[in-house]
Amino acid sequence: MSEPAPSLDLHLKVRTAFVGKGTSLRGWCMENGVPPQNARDVLIGRWNGPKGQALRRRLLKAAGLSASA
Repeated sequence: MSEPAPSLDLHLKVRTAFVGKGTSLRGWCMENGVPPQNARDVLIGRWNGPKGQALRRRLLKAAGLSASA
């Protein structure tokens, strides 16, 4: 199954999923040593190389979203 395409909508879905888990995207970033701007950039597609794609997969997994979010 392919992962969802980066977009502003994906960024919003991930943020919403973290809030539903009682935290925030920024909170997850701080706990995991990821600059919040990097997380935003991978979710909207600004940073889409191999490292960006790996971080996007990590974020989707942590947010509890499937590969077809």
